[in-house]
Amino acid sequence: MVDTKIDFIYLSEENMIEAGVMDMPGCVNAMEEMFKLLKSGDYRMGGASGNSHGVMMTFPTESAFPNMPLDGPDRRFMAMPAYLGGDFDMIGMKWYGSNTENRVKGLPRSILMLTLNDKSTGQPLAYMSANILSAYRTGAVPGVGVKYFAREDAKEVGIVGPGVMSKTAFAATMAVRPNIKTVKIKGRSQKSLDGFVDFIHEEFPSVKDIQIVEDIESAVRGSDVVILATSTPTGDISIYPYVKEGWIKPGAVICCPASARFDEDFVINRARNVADNVQLYEAWAEEMPYPAYEIIPIPAVNCMDLIAKGKMTKDQVDDLGDVIIGKVPVRRNEDEIVIYSVGGMPIEDVAWGTIVYRNALEKGIGTKLNLWETPNLA
Repeated sequence: MVDTKIDFIYLSEENMIEAGVMDMPGCVNAMEEMFKLLKSGDYRMGGASGNSHGVMMTFPTESAFPNMPLDGPDRRFMAMPAYLGGDFDMIGMKWYGSNTENRVKGLPRSILMLTLNDKSTGQPLAYMSANILSAYRTGAVPGVGVKYFAREDAKEVGIVGPGVMSKTAFAATMAVRPNIKTVKIKGRSQKSLDGFVDFIHEEFPSVKDIQIVEDIESAVRGSDVVILATSTPTGDISIYPYVKEGWIKPGAVICCPASARFDEDFVINRARNVADNVQLYEAWAEEMPYPAYEIIPIPAVNCMDLIAKGKMTKDQVDDLGDVIIGKVPVRRNEDEIVIYSVGGMPIEDVAWGTIVYRNALEKGIGTKLNLWETPNLA
């Protein structure tokens, strides 16, 4: 008799924590391995090129249908499928809904879930809470960039936008540069500033100098690592957080998992532009109306627009993966300034989700659920 029974496990947020989702050094290592597989080609994401961020559903500003949601800040649903090979050898999809108004209800802006599936049959293996998972993989990707580009003796970090993304990116920075002593924080609300200070005191007591600064310039000047992670409306490039070249310390790395703006002359002629996956930005350039930078405010998207205008060439944007595998040098000179763009890819969710899922299986964590004993429509 063929066994057609299908069980899978459900992992709540508490289950995910118990299974190690908040192990930042482990997450950084997983992301580094993911980048190697990315460069080898042992992966797939959505879209014709296999490099799409995902499929996004948005809403109209007006509708004749009373129950249809209307457009608003960060109001969307998104499906992000991916396969990652190597030791991961897993297919999965992150699915989420996002709405800034959630915060009024005491909820995160986005609520995320990750499904892992058998690569052959498609049957579910796990259905897991993914808010913490997504936050940690998002922070770990800047951490890999800091590992390769930041000075070994880095002591100072500038934070612009002290939210969840900056917390996990800073945790990843500390995982690879544990001798950081000074943190300068630029935020908009006292609550977020106080929360970030408390986070540093609790998690990283070795950081002795914490400064609240009034502007972006003060956060950037003198910093070896800068993390730009503000929540900024798109559509008007002029309001994206601006960093002037003269503020930046020679040899610094600027991590950009969110909106950021630099002078065009600097980007074209002097900055070292690095992306987590150049093909991701090329896919965005094809999928989004031109200029895409007005919609997706990450610096590498601006580079794609500048390439389309004939102002830059493709070889002016490096892949982090090419640095990791030694195809391109880590540094062309000691004083070059690295603008590191982090767009986010579902292969990251699959990578970290697979490790946490396997930890859960090993430790007996989670709730077993039954899909069916025998399918009725086979």
